[in-house]
Amino acid sequence: MTSVLPPALDPSADVSVESAVARLAEEFSERLRPQLIVRVVRESRRDLGGSPIGAMPELVERLARYRLLEKVA
Repeated sequence: MTSVLPPALDPSADVSVESAVARLAEEFSERLRPQLIVRVVRESRRDLGGSPIGAMPELVERLARYRLLEKVA
């Protein structure tokens, strides 16, 4: 059985959010405001609330990167 992480009440407390924000801020800092990057990552984490725990960091970062790329396109 796969462990599933319930939606976080406070996504900012999630390690997957912190690490994704740090990496994506480096990648997008010249094109997007830091506040937007944080918001997109938190929304991505919230939207992935029922995903397997082990996959959460990668899924959060991939979804957030996709959404940020849409904003700069």
